[in-house]
Amino acid sequence: MRDTWLDDAEHPSPARAEIGERVRTRLTRNPMISRIPTGRAEMFLRHGLVTPRECAELVAKIDAGCKPSKLFSDIKASYRTSNSCNLDIYDPLVIAVTKRIDALVGLEGDTGELLQGQRYHETQRYDLHHDYFPYNKLYWPAMRVSGGQRCWTAMVYLCDVEEGGETQFPHLGVTIPPRMGTLLVWNNLNADGSPNGATLHAALPVTKGTKYIVTRWYRERKWEPRNKP
Repeated sequence: MRDTWLDDAEHPSPARAEIGERVRTRLTRNPMISRIPTGRAEMFLRHGLVTPRECAELVAKIDAGCKPSKLFSDIKASYRTSNSCNLDIYDPLVIAVTKRIDALVGLEGDTGELLQGQRYHETQRYDLHHDYFPYNKLYWPAMRVSGGQRCWTAMVYLCDVEEGGETQFPHLGVTIPPRMGTLLVWNNLNADGSPNGATLHAALPVTKGTKYIVTRWYRERKWEPRNKP
C-alpha cells in the first residue's frame, strides 16, 4: 500500500478545489483582469499592476541580491540558468507589491512563499517544468509539511525584453511575451484539486536584452519554511 503522504499530492482534494474556486471567482469578477482563452487550464493577465518606477526599483533590488538559481532536485544545472533571490520582506516596496498581488488573487498572505526576483541575461532560460510538486520526488515530504502543494502562481514582468524571454505553455498553445508591469497568474491544479499536467511551462531563452520578473507561489496551507528569514 502506498503511503498517504505520497497520494495526497497527486489525487483530487476538496480543500485545494475550494481554493481554486475562490480565486477563480475573484479573478473572473475583476474587470481589470482578462482570462487567457484555454480550456485546459485557468490563466489570467492583469496589465499595469506594477508601475514603471516600481519595476525599476525592483530591478535594482534583484541586481543587488541575485545568485545562480537553485532547483529542488538534482537536475543538471543547465536546466535553469537564471539568477534569482528572495526579496527583503521588510522592504516597503516589496511589502506593497506583495500585498497588491495577495489582494488581487484573494489568498491569505501567509500561504504565499517569499516574493522571488529572477533575472535572465541573454541565452539564459528555464526549461520545461511544473510549479506544483510531484508526489514522487524526494523533496515532497518536506514541501508537504511546510505548506503543502503549490496551488497558484503569480508572476510579474518587470521590463519589456527586446527579443525572447517569453513564458511558453506548450500543452496549452500559449506563449506570453514579457511586458513591463503585467501580472500573469495561473492555477497549477485542475478544478478537482489534482495537479494539472497541462501547466507545463518554460522560460524561453532571452536572445536580446535582459528579463526581470518577480514570482509568488501560493500553497494550500500556511507556508512555514524550516529556515525563516
